[in-house]
Amino acid sequence: MKAIVQDRYGPPETLTLADVDTPVPAADEVLVRVEAAALNAYDWHVMRGDPWLGRLAMGRSRPRAHIRGRDFAGRVEAVGAEVWQVRPGDAVFGDLGDANGAFAEYVCVPETLVAPKPANLTPQQAAALPLAGVTALLGLRDVGLVEPGHRVLVNGASGGVGTLAVQLAKVLGATVTGVCSTRNVDLVRSLGADHVVDYTRDDFTRDARRHDVVFDLVGNRSLTALRRALTPTGTLVLSGGGVYRGGSLVGPLRLIVRGRLVAPFVRQRVVTLTAAPGRRHLDTLRAHAEAGRLTPVIDRTYPLQDVPDAIRYLEGEHARAKVVIAV
Repeated sequence: MKAIVQDRYGPPETLTLADVDTPVPAADEVLVRVEAAALNAYDWHVMRGDPWLGRLAMGRSRPRAHIRGRDFAGRVEAVGAEVWQVRPGDAVFGDLGDANGAFAEYVCVPETLVAPKPANLTPQQAAALPLAGVTALLGLRDVGLVEPGHRVLVNGASGGVGTLAVQLAKVLGATVTGVCSTRNVDLVRSLGADHVVDYTRDDFTRDARRHDVVFDLVGNRSLTALRRALTPTGTLVLSGGGVYRGGSLVGPLRLIVRGRLVAPFVRQRVVTLTAAPGRRHLDTLRAHAEAGRLTPVIDRTYPLQDVPDAIRYLEGEHARAKVVIAV
């Protein structure tokens, strides 16, 4: 099969289209014919091996996973002997987690990490949901504890996670403020945001409005500034992982470390989000999508061989919402 492979850390030029063996599913796995895959900031971090501290998990000298990509949608080709919930021919979507491998024509994935594709979404739209959608869902519902009537601010509202977070915050009954650049104001407003802050003109951390939950997806503000945007007992949810200039020891983890150190000593809740893949969360996203409450926004679509160009586009911070790969 064709796949995007990488044998050393570096720029997009380290990614190549190659012929590799088609994987064979283990007893608890399914083989999926990939129809679409989606880029995440995670893919950039693994490609670059950045921050350097992250190489303890990603691989010290090169990525442990040879094939890039983690979000996908496609059809089941074969199943292992212990798989019961899906069958060949089923349309599915999922997140491979740290195993990677989605930028390929076929991928093997544990049955527990796939779910039926939302019936009303295209494969490209479905592939855009898993990691970004689960991050938004857990950050707001499970970690942020958003309730009806809460005031929620999403910093990075036009990004892959942010566009879904704005919609999910509205589903949870919140009044939503989205922070984005000038060119994305109309997009964020169209997703349901009650207020939109153009960060090129205004500083949301200096605004008089205070929020019950601030969901930070960018990591471009200090901990003090982010807490200033909260009510005295509000919740700051930190989700490290945007595309940044790179070349540092800890990168966006610096803010997360500071947050954990400060958290025990302040009235406000300062919490860190880690999104783990799983069918239960994918099922929730599917229900919201099929009910018309959640629609992925796709910026651009690239063919499989152009994954390096797609990541260059993501790296240049030109992307808004999701960048998708058609396989």
